Amino acid sequence: MLAQDHLVSLIDIGNFGMTSPAVTPASLHEMIADLLGMPGALLPILHRVQEKLGFVPREALAMIANELNLSRAEVHGVMTFYHDFRETPPGKTVVKVCQAEACQAMGAEKLTKHACKRLGTEMHHTSAGGAYTLEPTYCLGNCALSPAVMIDGHLHGRVTEERFDALIERK
Repeated sequence: MLAQDHLVSLIDIGNFGMTSPAVTPASLHEMIADLLGMPGALLPILHRVQEKLGFVPREALAMIANELNLSRAEVHGVMTFYHDFRETPPGKTVVKVCQAEACQAMGAEKLTKHACKRLGTEMHHTSAGGAYTLEPTYCLGNCALSPAVMIDGHLHGRVTEERFDALIERK
């Protein structure tokens, strides 16, 4: 079976659980195919898939490995080494709480506990109903304004429990 046929087969079987109806087998293959010739294509491919789908389906790892002539273990290793890649669809709102030293010194641990309680989930998980995904991150580059959070790609500094609640209410 050709790698392209394998991709179509993977997509046809269960559609990876993707929630985006705009994703087609052809567009997914193209998002991989146009990056195959570049040196070090694995990270750009993983980023592209996650950018388009919101996650990198576990079933796609074997196909990506095959396309790049890598072992599944190598692809899985890269996927799990970088904390920003996810294997399941994220919640509607993705909340990242900085866990780096500067933020820890300014109350990130307390803020993290509050975020878990407020969002009804733990770190690395999505709340029941899929409203929020809560993730740790290690340095948002906003150390002077710590503790920092990122909500759907928007950076916020000097976040107190009260400010966190206000930011979540705006979503």
